[in-house]
Amino acid sequence: MEQFRRARIDLLAQNYTAIYALSDIHGCHDELIEAEKRIVADAAKIPGRKLLMFLGDYVDRGPRSSDVLQHLCDPPPTGFDRYSLLGNHDDVFLKFLDDPHSNRDWLEYGSGPTLASYGVDMDYLLGQAGRSLEELGEAARRAIPPAHVKLLRSLPVAVTVGSIIFVHAGIQPNISLAGQTDDDLIWIREPFLSQGPQLPVLVVHGHTPSPRPTFGSGRIGIDTAVSMGGTLTVLKIADGQPTIL
Repeated sequence: MEQFRRARIDLLAQNYTAIYALSDIHGCHDELIEAEKRIVADAAKIPGRKLLMFLGDYVDRGPRSSDVLQHLCDPPPTGFDRYSLLGNHDDVFLKFLDDPHSNRDWLEYGSGPTLASYGVDMDYLLGQAGRSLEELGEAARRAIPPAHVKLLRSLPVAVTVGSIIFVHAGIQPNISLAGQTDDDLIWIREPFLSQGPQLPVLVVHGHTPSPRPTFGSGRIGIDTAVSMGGTLTVLKIADGQPTIL
């Protein structure tokens, strides 16, 4: 049994005239800012309050993880509510900060650029400087603003808006959201990708990169690998209709 379960949030669909979602930013701050400008411009044509959903994986691989997390600490655009979900990369990053030895796998996840965005040279410290893993963790903890750590600790794992479930990775098929573990929601691929949710819901997720958005059975995948030369997809849902912005 999980010792700690992150929040799962329910929102009323009638509170929002449009929903915009994007996922797997992976340190690509410039692309995030450009996408958000397009969202704000599009939303200006729609009356009422809007919802902005970030589906996780803000760190690793790309060059500006620190700036992405700072952006999420800042207020959302005027007229928007914003919810940022936990991704598996964000989770492992936080766990490394808490216990580097037990979570050394994070070093294989594209962590170098994340630490570099905070001014920490992982290769130098572990190589030429001969520092230990614990010393690397201590250097990271000194460099990372407390607000960024507080943000990571606060991220929920799911937001439900009517019959739409926003998560990072997906859900175990035919199991209610209450029955899902946090690991399910931030790590799953199969059998979710091939079977879909097997529930009367639409799951919007990232985590599994694809050259273009994936419209599957009961699911829409929007990780289009921006940190690996792809694009940062923005999904728009308005009047019950999903489109790519």
